[in-house]
Amino acid sequence: MTSTKMPPQVKSKAQKALAAQAGSKAGKKKKWSKGKVKDKANNAVVLDKPIFDRIMKEVPTYKIISQSVLIDRMKVNGSLARRAIAHLEKEGLIKRVVHHNAQLVYTRATKE
Repeated sequence: MTSTKMPPQVKSKAQKALAAQAGSKAGKKKKWSKGKVKDKANNAVVLDKPIFDRIMKEVPTYKIISQSVLIDRMKVNGSLARRAIAHLEKEGLIKRVVHHNAQLVYTRATKE
């Protein structure tokens, strides 16, 4: 069995330079993804009459009430949501389920 070797390819310096340039990606920089840009929430910072009335009417009907839920549904900021929840609890319209320093969870007050 005779093995036939292919003759070595002879390249000129110019051909080698072109091949190196074509093969390398040194000229191109990696494009990093820009990431997702979150939209700025345009929540109310002052509790005006229409928002207050809506909170007093709708929130006591929610099954679960928390600061996060009010922020999301009523489009108010966190401090207003906390104040509204405290007011509703004082009025007896909602009942506390979980008391934790980071998250307070309430539910609608049921009549016994």
